[in-house]
Amino acid sequence: MSNNPHPTIKRRLISMVYESLLGFAVLFLPFLIFEFATQASHTAMMEHLRQALAFVVLGCYFIHQWSRDGQTLAMRTWRMKLQANSGGPVTARTAAVRYLLSWMWILPAVLVALTLDLHRWQALGAIFAGILLWSLTAFLDKDRQFLHDKLAGTRLIQLPAPEKKKKV
Repeated sequence: MSNNPHPTIKRRLISMVYESLLGFAVLFLPFLIFEFATQASHTAMMEHLRQALAFVVLGCYFIHQWSRDGQTLAMRTWRMKLQANSGGPVTARTAAVRYLLSWMWILPAVLVALTLDLHRWQALGAIFAGILLWSLTAFLDKDRQFLHDKLAGTRLIQLPAPEKKKKV
């Protein structure tokens, strides 16, 4: 186990908001190409392909970043790093498992919204409720790690603040 402290839940949630904005940037070019290739078709099949494209592109991004050096851009900004529970780097396989498990933040709420035929604000409310409930899983762990990290065998650590440069 690492001696580094764990980031606060608040810090991780704020980082996730930043991460979601970066996710839109990561998806921009693949979606632009997709829209040109499909002539912006909105058939049911094309909508499912869009969702699959987002899932794959985001998966490639996160798995690559986590297994490369344990950090995405948002994690660098907030000085957090992902590591294996052993303290070592995260393998691509472990990163893939973490990526799949991280969908538990929203998947149950999406399924509830679909089952109850919720639309717009009600569906969005269900998703926010699901995110809130999943964030509470951190209180099940003494180091306040979220359940998807616990199940994947990973942990987020807080990196120290960079040393301030002395004025000459």
